[in-house]
Amino acid sequence: MGGLDLRELIGRYGTAIAGLALIAFFLIFAPNFATATNIVNVLKDTSFLAILALGFTLAFIVAELDLSVAEVASLAAVVCGWLIKLQYPPAAAVAAALAVGVVFGTLNGLGITKLRIPSLIMTLSTGAIARGCAFMITQGVAFTGRWPVSFTGLARGVTFGIPNLVLWLAGATLFAWGLVKWTRTGAHMVATGEADEAARLAGIATARMKRIGLLLAGLFAGIMAVLLAANLSSAAPNMAGDYLLYAIAAVLLGMTMFEPGKPNVPGTVFAALVLKVLGNGLVLLGAAYYVQDIMLGAIMIGSVAFSASAIRKVAFKV
Repeated sequence: MGGLDLRELIGRYGTAIAGLALIAFFLIFAPNFATATNIVNVLKDTSFLAILALGFTLAFIVAELDLSVAEVASLAAVVCGWLIKLQYPPAAAVAAALAVGVVFGTLNGLGITKLRIPSLIMTLSTGAIARGCAFMITQGVAFTGRWPVSFTGLARGVTFGIPNLVLWLAGATLFAWGLVKWTRTGAHMVATGEADEAARLAGIATARMKRIGLLLAGLFAGIMAVLLAANLSSAAPNMAGDYLLYAIAAVLLGMTMFEPGKPNVPGTVFAALVLKVLGNGLVLLGAAYYVQDIMLGAIMIGSVAFSASAIRKVAFKV
């Protein structure tokens, strides 16, 4: 019985413990890793990735993939930057960016539930549309300039000594975790993802749950876009593109801890932190730029192998 408990403990928390060990390793051996400035920068970088990955997680919980999140985030940032450049109020620019995310999330949900288009195809298609729209608006040139402090402060500001980006991440995490764990809608989303047909026969509006998951994925992409644009004071048509693989990796790695085999909010956030710590630590140790890509690929393969049945169910509907 004790052996079984130990195996369960390792299965549930083994990856998280390994992540903590990795952080400890860099704290000891990576030059300047333990400085307050570097730790704050890692947490800020984690916020962008984790917020985008949380949206992906909510779509994944209802057994759908949203491969458009990064392109939608880029378009949302471009729309936000465009309006700022045209001297619209920052609040209007933020609202427009969030609306872009919601519109694309809604389109994905309707295409998947009404037109019966597999999420892999639907979201790749809407991602291409978003990318094309972003390049059309910018003509391939980034929007830059002296943007209002009321806008840039969303990402660069500090509240009660805590960077705003960390507070945004905390808020997004609490919202997503609270939705999934403590609301009826969240319970229905989980039931839909775990057994679509059984949930439908139990009276759950599974199509609606899928649309909610995809809408939230789009909304989180919009939030991430606003924060990224505010932090950089610029908006480019491909500015969030590199985040997609890392967001997927964060979700997959998160599925190996806390609730093994299932997409879960704390797992995704902690995995995003581990990925950012890994990248930062490797840079400080002087590793070549390509080492991070190799490690990312290995992490994704290992995560998929650990959660193979869940991944196969979502990606291939088998």
